[in-house]
Amino acid sequence: MKPYILSLLAGVLAGVVYYAIGVQTPAPPAVALVGLLGMLAGEQIIPLAGRMWAGLKPGAAWREAKCSRHIFGALPSSEAPNASSERRRV
Repeated sequence: MKPYILSLLAGVLAGVVYYAIGVQTPAPPAVALVGLLGMLAGEQIIPLAGRMWAGLKPGAAWREAKCSRHIFGALPSSEAPNASSERRRV
């Protein structure tokens, strides 16, 4: 239940910020997408900065913090099982 309450509070905070900068809710698509990208990037700042503070170079810190997977999601890979081969096994 705690994640839902925190999510609601974050949404309220975002609504307050939208009001303060004069953006109507729901925001126009471009503004909303840029905001979501900023939120995803913002979640990675602390882990990334911590690893860089520990002495890692930015590229190594990015990989160790798994920022790409968090920001871009699970990207398709050539190792994914083929759906047609799954049907043949059954």
